[in-house]
Amino acid sequence: MEVLVMVGQLILGLSIIVGLHELGHLFAAKMFGMRVEKYFIGFPPKVWSITRGGTEYGIGAIPLGGFVKISGMIDESMDKEQLNRPAEPWEFRSKPAWQRLIVMLGGIIVNIIVGIIIFIGISYTNGKEYITKEEVNKYGVFASHLAEEIGFKTGDRIVNINGKDFESFEEAVTSSDVFLGTNSYYTVLRDGKEIRIDVPNNFIEKLSEPGARSSFLQPGVPFVIGELTAGQPAEKAGLKQGDQIIAVNGAPTPYFQIFKQQLDEVKGENASLSVIRNHDTLTVSTPVKDDGTIGIAAKFLLNYVKVDYTFPEAVGVGAKTAFNAVFSQVKAFGKIFRGEVSATKSLSGPIGIAKMFGGTWDWGHFWFLTGLLSMILAFMNALPIPALDGGHSVILLFEMISGHKPSDKFLEKAQVVGMVLLLGLMAFAIFNDVWKVIF
Repeated sequence: MEVLVMVGQLILGLSIIVGLHELGHLFAAKMFGMRVEKYFIGFPPKVWSITRGGTEYGIGAIPLGGFVKISGMIDESMDKEQLNRPAEPWEFRSKPAWQRLIVMLGGIIVNIIVGIIIFIGISYTNGKEYITKEEVNKYGVFASHLAEEIGFKTGDRIVNINGKDFESFEEAVTSSDVFLGTNSYYTVLRDGKEIRIDVPNNFIEKLSEPGARSSFLQPGVPFVIGELTAGQPAEKAGLKQGDQIIAVNGAPTPYFQIFKQQLDEVKGENASLSVIRNHDTLTVSTPVKDDGTIGIAAKFLLNYVKVDYTFPEAVGVGAKTAFNAVFSQVKAFGKIFRGEVSATKSLSGPIGIAKMFGGTWDWGHFWFLTGLLSMILAFMNALPIPALDGGHSVILLFEMISGHKPSDKFLEKAQVVGMVLLLGLMAFAIFNDVWKVIF
């Protein structure tokens, strides 16, 4: 069932952003009087279609993209028969270069607008909830094994990132300046001394592993017992709501994460818990179930800051979030080109994207990823590669500046080169996904 949910979210997300991308081309072409022969979501074979206004609208059986076919345009269809005939006034090739440029940029512009609108909607609807640097530093961080590899220790207080102050803990664990930058570092306070922790330039590869980013560094979470499940070991042992468990078998448990680790080490055994209740310290013995639980729900004692945005504020925050996604992609490509990270570990195809959506349908997560993919699609299509919108646009800009239109023969060859590059990249991404799943 989880696989079906992943695939369903992938298909819906791609259908939305690709369908709107192609609509951008379609509307721009029709605005300038060009004939649009086909508009399809998905690739052939055809599943369904209907013709309206001289355009065939349809759905293809392979839901990993889409296309529009504009009369007189050299595209992936390579319709040479049409191009061998004299140009008609409604064809793409007969229009001024500036109009053709707008048509080619139509899809990119729509994807940018869609991405911004989605992030504005998320910001306005959800606002922002975060833990401040000061709140986390009251207790320190909980360092995973991955964090310990680069020098962190549980209990560290983060002073600054790359020598700069920060406001929210989220910045410390998600900032592209840290993981997509070069020679990044943290400054932490440990035992009263400031220590520099360098982040390896290829560290983003390890963070790309499933669950690595979310567990890398966490706020150390102090806790008390919030609820007890009736009939479970904790209730039978006499634990009460509001009790603070400070040790398991003598090992201190200042954070909930450490408490869980201690229980996991004594699964199926009895544990001696040191408990503070009404300022008194008690010792309670309780069996630990085979799954490492005792039947309590923790009440966390960290304070979160909740910010609700007005619509104008959400516009600014949403737009910034959308464009940060593009800037992150630029930084990521820079790392690949500099050889700091491996392309095989950094690039993902359909399988990798489906895993990002996850096996649970969460509309908030779905729209966040769809907005992110919309911005990434805009960025990728803007690359100056023949067969992509960016490649066509570069050629059109050359024509506008030089006053000379490249020959159809040149455009055909450029299209072929671009298609070979794109198909090769797609094949690499899919093979890379399968390799990651198998190995």
